[in-house]
Amino acid sequence: MQNGLILYKSKYGSSEKYARWLSEATGFACLEADKADAAALKAADAVVLCGGVYASGLAGLSVLKKNARLLAGKKVFALAVGASPWNEKAIEAAKAQNLKDELAHVQLFYARGAWDTEKMTFLHRTLCGMLKKAVAKQDPATFEPWQEALMSVPEGEKCDWTDRKYLEPLLEALRA
Repeated sequence: MQNGLILYKSKYGSSEKYARWLSEATGFACLEADKADAAALKAADAVVLCGGVYASGLAGLSVLKKNARLLAGKKVFALAVGASPWNEKAIEAAKAQNLKDELAHVQLFYARGAWDTEKMTFLHRTLCGMLKKAVAKQDPATFEPWQEALMSVPEGEKCDWTDRKYLEPLLEALRA
């Protein structure tokens, strides 16, 4: 494998967990996205950003945008981490929204994260509670995959869906 760098932006821990697992598997250096400097990005042949998905946005993406010129010609990957199960339509929508223009060459992968209301900020906990109440009024037969995931977590329970298996497609792409 080439010389690489793994960046992460993690609010609740799952993205960092995946970044550390990737670092173990590849030997690449691993650091918080906000601490990445131009020298580290320039020295890397491959860059992976692991970031949480929040309202269809990818945490840490601003670092890739800001350094798009330095990343030109390099292998660049993004690992989106979220509580929802894999859904091709949702991933394609996230790619179209987040990886365009100077980031159109970035390959997007997805890994399932965790759910822990105790770790959530008051705002996120409140918004998720309101969203859950709104979704509960719908017919479950019409749920989108993210709605099924939201409703599947019993009130006050924690769920950890993180699994190294989600990294396999990304590791294969890094080896190519």
